[in-house]
Amino acid sequence: MDPAPKTSASRSKAAFAFIFVTVMLDMLAFGIIIPVLPHLIVELSGGSIARAAVWSSAFGTVYMLMQFVFSPVQGTLSDRFGRRTVILISSFGLGVDFIVMALAPVVWLLFVGRIVSGICAASFSTANAYIADIVPKEKRAAAFGMLGAAFAVGFIVGPALGGLLGHYSIRLPFWVAATLSLINFCYGFFVLPESLQPEQRAKRFDWRHANPFGALVLLRRYPQVFALAAVFFLINLAQFTLNSTYVLYTDYRFGWGADAVGYSLALVGLCSGIVQAVLVRRLMPKLGERRLIMIGLPLCVLGYLFFALSPVAWLFLVGIPFLCLGGLAGPPAQALMSQQVDPHEQGRLQGALTSLASLAGIFGPAIFANLFALFISDHAPIHLPGIAFVLAALLLVIATFIASHAIRHVHAVQVTAQPSTASQPCDYSPVADVVTHESLPPHHQPESSP
Repeated sequence: MDPAPKTSASRSKAAFAFIFVTVMLDMLAFGIIIPVLPHLIVELSGGSIARAAVWSSAFGTVYMLMQFVFSPVQGTLSDRFGRRTVILISSFGLGVDFIVMALAPVVWLLFVGRIVSGICAASFSTANAYIADIVPKEKRAAAFGMLGAAFAVGFIVGPALGGLLGHYSIRLPFWVAATLSLINFCYGFFVLPESLQPEQRAKRFDWRHANPFGALVLLRRYPQVFALAAVFFLINLAQFTLNSTYVLYTDYRFGWGADAVGYSLALVGLCSGIVQAVLVRRLMPKLGERRLIMIGLPLCVLGYLFFALSPVAWLFLVGIPFLCLGGLAGPPAQALMSQQVDPHEQGRLQGALTSLASLAGIFGPAIFANLFALFISDHAPIHLPGIAFVLAALLLVIATFIASHAIRHVHAVQVTAQPSTASQPCDYSPVADVVTHESLPPHHQPESSP
């Protein structure tokens, strides 16, 4: 047996493992500082909770704004210079930034650190582009699902570990986060191969493509991608109901304290991890991307309605599995979009998608939090504490209709544009993206990597 394919498959598995670990450690590093960052802001603000609240709001906004601006920049840089360089620089930058935040003597320096964190965290888009490079198109939904599981692991473990470390020192979680990021950099420096071959890279770096609005023009060039990107945006926008109202809503409706909220969010993370890591991978070969999308979105609608309308706490908890099963829709949608785009534009695509998610993060919390405040106030047109979750359900109903139209069109294009192919083995292999557009010039056709 020829040893070359085994070596290639082994390198690909090591690369995928690194990307998984990168996302998990980055999420873990960010999760660790969640419980202590507000307290550090209070300390550096002279003990004023009111002043700290203003700073905290600014921290959250600037973090999402940096992701919105720099995700397409990093995506375009990775299309031009390769994924490995961008990912490693971002990991190193995060490590240094967490050290600066750990040592920050004044709140404005902590604020600058949060800006740098937002810029470096934009490398998530490059990680997604890396997956699109090395994973065959029919297995990308499962691969994106595994990255979702990495997010879930960080979401479960990070805040709990940060709270534990914060008991010893309010700055200790920042040092641990820095250590994780720098270990990740060292690991990647010696293990991570480049996924985008020189002949597949963009010929030059174009600032028109690197700004967030220019990156979104890419979506308009591919009508099917544009429609699925709208679905992606609505899913992310709806999810910010959890960030902005979950804690206050459960306190208002059920009298939950910090412990009950923590346990319930851990359940959310656990269910999400199972869906992303297990169910997506097992159901994809049986149902395909389109069916998973059309199953996941209605289940997520049902979950939000459970959250909005449940009169008792146990019924609210029943909604968590339905909400998490909505995660069946995200990875297939992302996989379908990656299949429509040329290999040297994968970074731009993932950067544009990350910018859309960041845009949802800029506006979503304000919309949902203010709606919640209005509908529990004396001036409410109707007393409906769950109004934010009702709106989230409505957004996903709209997303379902858009997805239904988009995936029918994608199916028609793929049936017309490409012949049937036998399914490939389950091993991930570092092959180039398979493009379904027959009109592409010869140098854009699929190639095997060394």
